[in-house]
Amino acid sequence: MIPAQQGYDRAITVFSPDGRLYQVEYAIETVRRGTVAIGIKCNDGIVIAVEEKPRKLQISENAQKIFQIDDHVGVAAAGYIPDARSQVDNARFFSQSNKMIYDEPVEVETIAKHLADQSQQYTQYAGVRPFGVALILGGVVGGKPQLYLTDPSGTYIAYDAIAIGAGSEQVTDFLEKTYKDDLSINDASVLAAAGIYLSSEDKDGTGHIRMARIKKETGAYELVSNEEIAKYATSAKEKYPQEKK
Repeated sequence: MIPAQQGYDRAITVFSPDGRLYQVEYAIETVRRGTVAIGIKCNDGIVIAVEEKPRKLQISENAQKIFQIDDHVGVAAAGYIPDARSQVDNARFFSQSNKMIYDEPVEVETIAKHLADQSQQYTQYAGVRPFGVALILGGVVGGKPQLYLTDPSGTYIAYDAIAIGAGSEQVTDFLEKTYKDDLSINDASVLAAAGIYLSSEDKDGTGHIRMARIKKETGAYELVSNEEIAKYATSAKEKYPQEKK
């Protein structure tokens, strides 16, 4: 017996009788299966962090799930990372075009909307598939930190703090309980490390954690060094010990 939905999940443009686009739901499920990514907005900037699981012999100096879009904007991804690279390249071109046309840094929301519009188009036309990735975009524009989430359906939403990927529901609950409006960028970094430990199977070490930040005082994207991540991880274990058992 053929499952009821099978006739409706072969083409992206066909709604099922109960109003669902199964290919879009499959793409969102791909995001849920990716390792966790976290974004946190704080008083003095933005922190984005991801869990990466390099293989034993892999050279893992370069982050695979965190990207720089512009001097003031960074991205963390969860899901099918080749799709993330494609969207990041698109966002970089869009950001530089905006700079040339308007002679000012592009708003994070403008980038988020552009990528969400592209994702929505890939839910509407035959012969394509949805992007299997969700992105957390964070940046500082005019001294104001901004944080947005895009997903395969074409939705984009502003957040103070958000997690995506495997275990993201648990991490989001943790962020809802611990997030405060007056967090410093160091506090936010500790909170991000705690969130990754919460969802990860690896409760020791920091080799699986990658982190970047955009400070309000400089407005510049920068990767956080392994030494600093180790300090944040130690503080996370001390401050949130019950969350990592």
